[in-house]
This record gives sequence, structure tokens and C-alpha cells, in this order.
Amino acid sequence: MQLAELAERYAEFRALLFSIAYRLTGSAVEAEDALQDGYVRVHDAAGAHGEEWVESPRAYLSTLITRLCLDHLKRVKTDRERYDGPWLPEPVLTAAGAREAADPAEESELRESISLAFLVLLEALSPEERAAFLLHEVFEYPHDEIAPMIGKSPAACRQLLRRAHTRLEERRKVHSGAAVSSRRRRSASTAADHQRLMTRFLHAVERGDVQALAATLAADVVHVSDGGGKAFAARRPIVGREAVLNFLAGLLRLKPPGTRFTSEQVNGGPALLVWVGEQLIQVTTLEVEDGVVTRSHAVVNPDKLGYLRRQLEEGQPAQV
Repeated sequence: MQLAELAERYAEFRALLFSIAYRLTGSAVEAEDALQDGYVRVHDAAGAHGEEWVESPRAYLSTLITRLCLDHLKRVKTDRERYDGPWLPEPVLTAAGAREAADPAEESELRESISLAFLVLLEALSPEERAAFLLHEVFEYPHDEIAPMIGKSPAACRQLLRRAHTRLEERRKVHSGAAVSSRRRRSASTAADHQRLMTRFLHAVERGDVQALAATLAADVVHVSDGGGKAFAARRPIVGREAVLNFLAGLLRLKPPGTRFTSEQVNGGPALLVWVGEQLIQVTTLEVEDGVVTRSHAVVNPDKLGYLRRQLEEGQPAQV
């Protein structure tokens, strides 16, 4: 295979490969590294095989990237367990409606699969469970194609998927407070609901209006912030409207001069961005149910904000 053809094929599948790598690692930087490493390996393989090529470039490249990401997840497992405070994925700028589906239910699933909330849930899975779940449920690969990607039999892949569903359901119950049997089930939000509430939340923050901010929060709202030991953040999730409101009100009182707030599409939904001058210092996404915020995720670790800042400068949202 000629190098020009190789580059063309790799570019053709780049969006798919990045989508797989980002969901597997929770890091845009690590996803980019996997794609770069993958390109080098494909380059070497093409050079070794001359004009020969694999039967299915899509399957071959997906397998390569999946294995690179699995190796990465196994390497960083201990690091994440020792992480300073809650660990959150690295946020990425996404285009509004870039992957909208005609079916509202399918659109909701697409939005959820890239949300920070969902990526946090995936941390409950082993690397192989995570890969089996994402490849089958999000990217719709059949089990016989997933098997060589993760080095398991199709039957083992089905078992991994079943375990992943069980673990995710257990984790969702913990996150949603579903262990309280008397709590009624909330209804999921639409994209329009999410945007309206983010607008209200943003305006309340801009005005420093604590009463208006309180009206956007569920009674049992949970706030999670990731500073990674490099920026001020709560070391544990903050639970309950009063506690979350006190924490946010304190941040607003102490905000430095030149602080401003904007909103962008991040990980498939609207997000609040906090700036001091031209420096991006925080990205917050909201989980919305029944017209109120049930959970907020704030990334303040500066190491996790560089990729999104570059996206904003270049005007290039991720195709995920």
C-alpha cells in the first residue's frame, strides 16, 4: 500500500477511531496519542507488506486502536485509584447536533454516550468490560467482530457485556439515589430542556443570584469537582441542595477580578465555562431530570482543560 493511500484510509476512519479511543480512555489527549501510535504502526505494517492490505481496513484499524487503549487503561488503573480527589474525564468541545438522530430516543442515547456523567459510570468497568460494552452498544459491532479486538471468544464477549450491564445498573442506582425506594423515578431531559436549564443556570451564576441558582437544583443534587491536586476543588462529592448551593455561592463570592462565564457544547450538551481573563479555569456540565439539575461535574484540573481550549482557538469540535 502506498503511503498516500495509507494516509487517505487512516483519515477516512479517523473520526470513528477517535470516538472509540476517547470513550475508552476518557481522555482526548490519550485518544490522540493512541491515534498517533496507531498510524505509526500501520505505516510500519504497510511498509512490511508492500502492496498487500487487510480485508477490512475498518475492522483492522478499530482493533488496533482498541488494543492500544486497553493497554493504556491497564497502565493507568493504579494512577486513577490514587488520584487526588474525584476523577473526571477530560472534556471535549462537540458540535451542536453533530450526531443527532432522527429518532429522539436514539439521539438521547448518543448524547448520553459521550457525556461526562456516562464516562464516569464506565469507570466501574474493567478495561475488557468497557471495550465490549462500548463496541457493542455504542458502535454496534457484533460479538464476532469484537472478539478479535479484545482477544476473547464471542461467548466471552457476551459474558463481558452482561457483566458490564449489571455493573452499570448498580452504579446508576448509587449515583441516582435509587436505593431510596420511596423516591419516584424522574423523567430524562431532552436536548431543549437541557439547554433551557443551562441558560437559567448561567444567568443565575452571572448575576450571582443565589435564589435563582437554588431554583435550578434538585433537593438531592450532587456536585463533583476534579482538581487533581492542582486546583481548588472539593475532595469529595457534595450532596444536597443547601450544601451545593453554599459551595457554589462561596466560589462566586471569591471569584477573582476579570471572571466571566460562557456556554459551549461540551460532550454532547451545554456546559458552563469559567474564564479569568483569557485563561479557561473551569468546565461544568449538568445532568438534568424533571427540569432541575440532579448532578453537576466541574473539571478544574488545568491539565484537563488544555485540549478543549485548543479546540476553541482552532474552532474544531470533536467528531465523537
